[in-house]
Amino acid sequence: MAEEAILAYLEKNEQISDSGNFAAELGLDHNDVVNVIKSLHGFRYVDAQDIKRETWVLTDEGRKYAAEGSPEVQLFLAVPPEGSIPKDELQKKLAPAVFKIGCSQAGKNRWVEMGKQISRKVQHVEDKVKDLLLWVQDGHAIEKDDINSLKARKLIVQQTWKGYSVSKGPNYAPKRKKVATDLTRENLQRGDWKELEFKEYNFNAKGQPAEGGHLHPLLKVRKQLKDIFLQMGFEEMPTNNFVESSFWNFDVLFQPQQHPARDSHDTFFLEEPSTTRKLPEDYVELVKRVHESGGYGSRGYGYDWKREEADKNLLRTHTTAVSSRMLKALAEKPFAPKKYFSIDRVFRNEAVDRTHLAEFHQIEGLVCDRGLTLGDLIGVLHDFFARLGMSKLRFKPAYNPYTEPSMEIFSYHEGLGKWVEIGNSGMFRPEMLLPMGFPEDVRVIAWGLSLERPTMILYGIDNIRDLFGHKVDLGLIKRNPICRLGMD
Repeated sequence: MAEEAILAYLEKNEQISDSGNFAAELGLDHNDVVNVIKSLHGFRYVDAQDIKRETWVLTDEGRKYAAEGSPEVQLFLAVPPEGSIPKDELQKKLAPAVFKIGCSQAGKNRWVEMGKQISRKVQHVEDKVKDLLLWVQDGHAIEKDDINSLKARKLIVQQTWKGYSVSKGPNYAPKRKKVATDLTRENLQRGDWKELEFKEYNFNAKGQPAEGGHLHPLLKVRKQLKDIFLQMGFEEMPTNNFVESSFWNFDVLFQPQQHPARDSHDTFFLEEPSTTRKLPEDYVELVKRVHESGGYGSRGYGYDWKREEADKNLLRTHTTAVSSRMLKALAEKPFAPKKYFSIDRVFRNEAVDRTHLAEFHQIEGLVCDRGLTLGDLIGVLHDFFARLGMSKLRFKPAYNPYTEPSMEIFSYHEGLGKWVEIGNSGMFRPEMLLPMGFPEDVRVIAWGLSLERPTMILYGIDNIRDLFGHKVDLGLIKRNPICRLGMD
């Protein structure tokens, strides 16, 4: 080993004058020798002095020509000794760079006659460039003019060689004594702790920097959106139940039981517990009646409503399931206007791709008051999205089972130069609100959008799997800047 060789050499000699020569004579890797010298110097076994030498080394191109020959000689050898060869044919026989450089240098050396036909002007040449490159590669010195010539052709570069001269230090010993870093139970039991020599503690070492926590981009955007809702006077809804019954997730919202969203291809149903234990029976009867035969000015859906479908447990497909519970509780008290919002996770059995996941976050806001109209909804949406930096809005009629009228929300995207859909909205249907017990003049306006899409736009992320899920790069969490939503 390098350490044993260095300490043994210094036992019989005053000094190692050059670590490079020492390594070469013993067949050791100089980097290994340097690392050992640094370690021994740190423990004062040796004293080390820096040595620096400027040397020339071959570039990648230089190493190639040292092995294969210079371009001018390669070109010369490709020209037949007698006669000539068409320039186009000669070009095909050589690499493009070799042909280009070879033509220039061979012509300059007057080795060949250049034209449409290329022929030799001499019969024998020496590859001085290759010889010089091999000489440099072996560590030999060459003339200054030759250095300038190779340097001009970018075949060699200057490199600073660093090494050490080494002599005995104040703590020198032929063999390094192993120092202890810990006092163990075994040391105490054996009694050898008295003879142990402990490693000095470096009080100046800074140690590993302690890292603080980092907020995920979704949490940053969520905080900004929550602040906007609170500024607008909204109250946050409790969204801590991911498991919901079909009754609160679908039936209460006047969504028919044969709707495709209730299929297992679209919704995650639970195996255990597969059904809910308790539902408000009086309210269940009202919901059943409005589905089957209507009421409150509605004809209903005209089908046999099944309790077993309503009892099925699932992972909630939207936070509107939370809204339905909050509205039912609100309807049971003396009426007072309310503004609610929620931002939390929902689950849908969708195919995963760069813009879709089976779980994502939904933002939802609703206002409950007397006499609300579609104009109020549009006004609230303009206020909400203006605080997000989206002042240009358009609305398109749409269909939702539990809102009428319904509108898709579009905003003009300056970067893309077009209108893009950013959310959905509407007024909750009387078939949903009146069975809850609200007065007939009470209306609820609501809207929803995803949290992931605006976050991806804000942080320039084009694949949702890079933002949310097990493939997220933790470095992204540490590097991403604070979220600042645009304000008009």
